[in-house]
Amino acid sequence: MTVPHLMTLADLTAPQIRRLLVHSHQLKQQTLPWLEPQGALSRKKAAKLRLPSQSLFNKTVALLFSKRSTRTRLAAETSSSLLGGNALFLGREDIQLGVNESARDSARVIGGMCDGIFARVGEHEEIEELAKWSPVPVLNALSSLWHPTQILADLLTLHEHAHLFNGTKAPEDPKLGQVTSLPDLRPLTVAYVGDSANVLHDMLVSFPRLGHQLRIASPEQYRAPKAVWDRVVELECDKSIWWGADPKEAVHGADVVVTDTWISMGQEAEKAERLQAFKGYQVTEQLCKEGGANPDWKFMHCLPRKADEVDDEVFYGPRSLVFPEADNRKWTTMAVFDLLFGKWDLTGEVHAPTSATIEEVKST
Repeated sequence: MTVPHLMTLADLTAPQIRRLLVHSHQLKQQTLPWLEPQGALSRKKAAKLRLPSQSLFNKTVALLFSKRSTRTRLAAETSSSLLGGNALFLGREDIQLGVNESARDSARVIGGMCDGIFARVGEHEEIEELAKWSPVPVLNALSSLWHPTQILADLLTLHEHAHLFNGTKAPEDPKLGQVTSLPDLRPLTVAYVGDSANVLHDMLVSFPRLGHQLRIASPEQYRAPKAVWDRVVELECDKSIWWGADPKEAVHGADVVVTDTWISMGQEAEKAERLQAFKGYQVTEQLCKEGGANPDWKFMHCLPRKADEVDDEVFYGPRSLVFPEADNRKWTTMAVFDLLFGKWDLTGEVHAPTSATIEEVKST
């Protein structure tokens, strides 16, 4: 069997991306009742709880992180536990990779003892080298070019808040033990204001294929690299993308406004130059009003956030979806871990949960 890997959402078809979103939603609805305080549920309701997939039971996922992380690490460790497995954190100071051992040898050794590798690296070539030699699946936790798990969380958040865009009431809480369907989301106009970095790159190859329009503003010198744009054109996503330098023009008609850091890890030496280049790009109420954004526009940011990128009024205000977006890093990571590391299957069908009830667990 060929070892599956996931480097970017460009590697998946639109139905496969939607499958991951559906599975994320199912796992979230099934798991949240388990995380309630023990006294919050009656014995009758507790007996109806069903465990999420335990596909990582007795398995270990290596978290190979050469860059610091908050959300990605938390998502990986907590979701591994919920799937019955373990997450083993391997920072750059913990192992021999890049010091006394090649990526090829490290991939083979780590893959010989662990059941999946979740790698957060610098240059994208580093994770490609790991995937080339690993005997187990490799998932991109972030590279210089791509950030697939972040965009899955963004998409799940938009679906869960579809009522804000569709003009309908918020969905009622599901009955205990039932998995509700992923809310349908109408086609959106999504504006991205800022640097063309890994988060935007995975937006470019996924949002258009799911029916959304992208409007992007970035200075000329900070546009998508050729390797990324070639994938965008190959997937015909460029037909749904407008790209210019004026942030006010980018937010015109936007349902959602997104930004990201202007100074990624490793770019600190460019801080003064970048702050000057992105002058006028801060997301504010005034910017979006003058640009003609939808009156009910919402805001997203992958975090961590700096005040230069978005002011407090927007970031902490009622338009902001940033914290539900951060929470969903857990559930989308859980879904990918289940299907990629636990089942080696990113292309099959999602079935209704069939795992054990709490009473069955207690009896084992």
